[in-house]
Formats: sequence, C-alpha cells, structure tokens
Amino acid sequence: MYKGVIEKNKINFDKVIIHFKEELGKIRTGRASSAMVENLAVEYYGSRTPLKQIATISIPEPRTISITPWDKNSFSVIEKAFRESDLGLNPVNDGQMIRINVPALTEERRRDFVKMLNGLSESARVSIRKCREDVWNAIWEMNIGEDDKFQGKEKLQKIVDEYNTEIESIRKKKEAEIMQV
Repeated sequence: MYKGVIEKNKINFDKVIIHFKEELGKIRTGRASSAMVENLAVEYYGSRTPLKQIATISIPEPRTISITPWDKNSFSVIEKAFRESDLGLNPVNDGQMIRINVPALTEERRRDFVKMLNGLSESARVSIRKCREDVWNAIWEMNIGEDDKFQGKEKLQKIVDEYNTEIESIRKKKEAEIMQV
C-alpha cells in the first residue's frame, strides 16, 4: 500500500533533480554555455521576456556565445539586458549578431562559484528532505499496520539516499568542471 504513495511522489524527487541541474547550468565554468544566458530577462515590447524566446543562442567556439535576434530591432534591448545583469559579460554587436566572449575564470572566482555550487546542492538536499517528509506524512496517515509504516519509511529512506547520492555526484562533476583550468 505504501509503495503506491512512494511511487506517486517520486516525480517530486525527480523535479528537485531537474531544477538542481537547471540551476547548475547557470553557473559559469571556463567554457561558454547557452544555459548561462538563455533565461536572461530582456525588456521586449513592454514585457520581461527570456532571451531564448526572442533569439537564437549558439556556441560557435568554446569561449564565445553567439546571439542572433529574430527581430533586428531588439539588438539594443538585448545589449542593455546584458549590461544591467550580474553576469559580468560584455556584448559586442556587429549588426548581424551579438557576440559575447566568456573570459577565463580567476582562481578566486572559481572558488566563489564552488561556494555557490555547494549552496545549490544543499538547497537540493533540503528539498529532497521536504519531499521525504511529505511522503512520510502520507504513509503515516494510511490505515495500515505499524510494521508496514516502518517498512515504508525504510524504503523511502533508501530512495532519499539514492537521490542524495545523485545530487552529490552531479555536484562533484560540476565542481571538477569549474576548477578545471
């Protein structure tokens, strides 16, 4: 009986992992990535619009991001969004596209990104624990025997441990990517 509750709520654990990966995509490494800029909010015809909805973003070289707006009138608002953002990237407009050179990271900046990475991984683990608590409460409220409840708790904890292990492996991989010169 408790297995159905656990399986039904596994999607919430998966959502935490997906969100964690999306957040990690925003952390700069030494290489260019479209995830760094695709959700940059651009003031486009009176509304805040993600950059990926108004332009094509490509990575022609390891340290270059190329942005080709669909509307040629949006060059200035895209440049303005970059200058106002906290990304620290300088756009260069050549009339056809906007190029952004991603500078190499200093050792200090790499350490700052690792701290940010550790904070994001801890937030993901907290979200996993919240999901676990919700599932545990659902199991506890079920009309089943105490032994079944505690078997459900043990199974739930094994699943939580698997997700925490996945978060840690993703974190280690990203940390190695950040620290790589």
